[in-house]
Amino acid sequence: MLTDFRELIRGDRVRARTRPEVNEAIDCEIAATAMFYADKSEYEISKRIEELDKEWDIGRHVETRAAVISMIGLILGLSRSRKWFILPLIATTFLLQYALQGWAPPIPLLRRFGIRTRQEIEVEKYALRALRGDFD
Repeated sequence: MLTDFRELIRGDRVRARTRPEVNEAIDCEIAATAMFYADKSEYEISKRIEELDKEWDIGRHVETRAAVISMIGLILGLSRSRKWFILPLIATTFLLQYALQGWAPPIPLLRRFGIRTRQEIEVEKYALRALRGDFD
């Protein structure tokens, strides 16, 4: 089962730069969730799919954190000391690095906390839709 969906997310840039044991833990969670919902009702599966539709992927986490850090740095830079302008510089550098490479220094920490890529979330949704009978 795990190897089946790993093929679907093979080209994911974040996964390619994530430690294998972290990817494995996330993969096991996806598989465990699919097994948990295998005997659940269509309503329960649909509720889980709705939760997944609202789940923030790693890109959204990175973008939001970069925006918040940039705003804090700008406010402090304008009101306190110019040295605070370093925060927006760091945040936008990380954001650019993430956009170009699929990796930035905060990514390993976020991944260890179980923050998933959009493709990983979509794989779980696909499995649940299959369980619900959407493809019959």
